[in-house]
Amino acid sequence: MRRAVEFLVTRLLRSRLGVALAIAVLVLGVIGAARLVSGPVDPGTGLSSRPSQPITTVDPEAGDDGVVGSTAPPPPRTRAGALTPEQTADRFTAAWLEGRGDSAEEWHAKLRPLSTPELTEKLSGADPAGVPAQRTTGEPSVRPRTEKFVEVLIPLDSGQLRLELVAPDGQWLVDAVDWERT
Repeated sequence: MRRAVEFLVTRLLRSRLGVALAIAVLVLGVIGAARLVSGPVDPGTGLSSRPSQPITTVDPEAGDDGVVGSTAPPPPRTRAGALTPEQTADRFTAAWLEGRGDSAEEWHAKLRPLSTPELTEKLSGADPAGVPAQRTTGEPSVRPRTEKFVEVLIPLDSGQLRLELVAPDGQWLVDAVDWERT
């Protein structure tokens, strides 16, 4: 017996495995003692109790609450005497397409009154010779998104021009130009 106690104290308890076993026995002893003292546990009490019905946060009779609405967007509003989105898009497209024979400065000067300052800055390094089309091939298609934001699609001879127009103060200006080859 003395030899067993000596082995336990000198070798087993000084090793990592011995320390881990001692901690595990201690933890299991504390948990077991706590369960004996607390008595029987009712599973319906405490944090595990759940509602008998699902919790609803939306009135099921309120209708469709999805992202896609069935209502049409409001028509675009234009300040009195200002160009409509269609007129602005037509003039911008004409200036954009007619820039091939002009210098870059002349081309930018034609686009500037129809563009937002942000778009004018983005186009500052653009060359009119890089315009990938020569003429329009159909009528523009206007998609109102809000009262102050409109998307216009213009069919061209080698693709489709997409313009985003904004009217923060009622005057429509082109804010973005995108090209899609067909």
